[in-house]
Amino acid sequence: MQERLLGDWTSADGQEKLKLRRFDDSTYIVYYDGDLFRAYHSDIGDMAFASVQDLNSRDRMYAYIIWKLSDDGKSLRLRNINDKVVPKETKDSATVVALLTKNASNPELLGEEIEFRKEK
Repeated sequence: MQERLLGDWTSADGQEKLKLRRFDDSTYIVYYDGDLFRAYHSDIGDMAFASVQDLNSRDRMYAYIIWKLSDDGKSLRLRNINDKVVPKETKDSATVVALLTKNASNPELLGEEIEFRKEK
């Protein structure tokens, strides 16, 4: 659990809101623009990685992201993992880790970056 991640965040353009709360010692609850997610943190190599499960959808699909928190804790950068490299249907953590490790230098691995600023 990264305590410095907890709090309210707004995208750099002011259009998106993100709230990160602690659920237990290994799980975050995320409120992102009206949707609820459960997130699990892992470190894979030098990447801070999260498996994010959509709690609003019936099939509770997973998405995968890489995140970086600034040294001062005021800026959070998120990049999604391309679902062509790691399919959303992949739920087995060992398979996800293997795909991320195998594709660490693949330029297609990461999608667009979104930057958030901490509100409180």
